[in-house]
Amino acid sequence: MYIGRFVVVGPDVAAYRVSSRSFPNRRIDEREGALTVGPTADAPETDNPYIAYNCARTVGDAAVLGNGSHVDPITEKVGLGYPARDALATALLSLDYEKDDYDTPRVAGVLTAEGAYVGIVRKDALLVEEVTEPTLVATYEKNSPEAFDFAAGDAAAAAREAYDLDFEHAVCAAGVARTDDGFETAVVNGDE
Repeated sequence: MYIGRFVVVGPDVAAYRVSSRSFPNRRIDEREGALTVGPTADAPETDNPYIAYNCARTVGDAAVLGNGSHVDPITEKVGLGYPARDALATALLSLDYEKDDYDTPRVAGVLTAEGAYVGIVRKDALLVEEVTEPTLVATYEKNSPEAFDFAAGDAAAAAREAYDLDFEHAVCAAGVARTDDGFETAVVNGDE
């Protein structure tokens, strides 16, 4: 089954995976305190504004993951003291779904000291939920938050588990986990 890009958010661990039929030549790199999705060196040139973006950032006691440019304003709002639910809802509503050929939804998750949240904005809805167990939301097919069996306990395991899930067209994945010192991150790129 092809579900596109997705996040899995649990109380202390989260993951994001790029799955793509159209732009598979991408990878995640750490850059200036963020995990950034971008084209590989051999990727064909494109003017598509949706293929390069920060997919994971941390600020204070929060981590934000998502499938596009909305990760940055969510992170900024959380850093300014917005509750995670409000930061998700405000940024997702403001940026709306992607205006591409598929009306691709935007998905995001936030881990904070107060809880974990997941959100999606589709052409027909904006959903933001607090989660107490691992919860998945994807751009296609599984585009409403749903409880999901996800056993990862650290960032490396989260990235690997997300990448290895039995959904079609895995490209790369990122994992984030709460630690005693903040958050750890990890990446799995399909070419490695």
